[in-house]
Amino acid sequence: QTLHQSLPPFVPYISATLLPYLAFVLLMATFALGFYFSTLPKATIPVQEVGVASLASVLTGFGVVALFCSVGVHV
Repeated sequence: QTLHQSLPPFVPYISATLLPYLAFVLLMATFALGFYFSTLPKATIPVQEVGVASLASVLTGFGVVALFCSVGVHV
């Protein structure tokens, strides 16, 4: 009990007021990469395609979590 009361309150690394803007930027970057991915020439060994798709997937994940947190669904 005393340890719990003596700890400082939680302060997030990213302010909650910035979450909607962060979500917008990340999701717009995802859509831009999706457009870029769809216009890439098809290669025999799709190294560039896998890289672009992986980056878009990571940005989508963080963007959706930021969007959920900005509307009050804290995941």
